[in-house]
Amino acid sequence: MAKTKGGQGTPATVALTQAKAEFTLHPYDHDPSAEAYGEEAANALGVPAERIFKTLVAETEGGLAVAVVPVAGKLDLKAFAAALKGKKAAMAEAAKVERVTGYVVGGISPLGQRKRLPTVVDESALGFDTIYFSAGRRGLQIETAPGNLVRLTQAVTAPISRG
Repeated sequence: MAKTKGGQGTPATVALTQAKAEFTLHPYDHDPSAEAYGEEAANALGVPAERIFKTLVAETEGGLAVAVVPVAGKLDLKAFAAALKGKKAAMAEAAKVERVTGYVVGGISPLGQRKRLPTVVDESALGFDTIYFSAGRRGLQIETAPGNLVRLTQAVTAPISRG
């Protein structure tokens, strides 16, 4: 994979570049009326939804935490909490998520957030050579090896998605 440059820099791409991780950027035309951002990316890029991962932020007993799950599935909040050694989790309010991560909903990347949050990546990511996730803005996806994401976010992997 080649690093793609050209005015596409975001905190997420900076994090990958500084870590000398290989990645490819995949821009696409974002439809402002789209509500399912991950599905929009999958359709626009012609990539199976199982390989495109969405970044979700939830409140846990320990504070905010990040879940990275396939757009084809849903976050299992109980499994997510358990992966963080907790009992329960609930989705965080969008305004709070945007304030803490520095990204807008629909463009939240698990990399380059304002504050490093505990992160859990669904174990299904490890079954692919590369995965896609938001590069930090709507209409821009990063493709990289799942190990890069796990390493750079210091994530744990666990089965946190349900079909």
